[in-house]
Amino acid sequence: MRDQEVMLENRTARLTILIDPDKKKAFEDLCMRLDTNPSQALRQMIREFLAKHHVKWSPQGMKAGDE
Repeated sequence: MRDQEVMLENRTARLTILIDPDKKKAFEDLCMRLDTNPSQALRQMIREFLAKHHVKWSPQGMKAGDE
């Protein structure tokens, strides 16, 4: 995905998950070491998961496949 598309993502939807507190802490610590935050890391993982499974999507206001 192009950087411009990442910037255009609609970031107003909320996803709430339940996770083991120790796993959450380890994830947050890793994000800090990688100079990112948990939300950015999860958005990237979701984009990669969708691509891996060939799911087309587009940021709001763009058509899937537009480049």
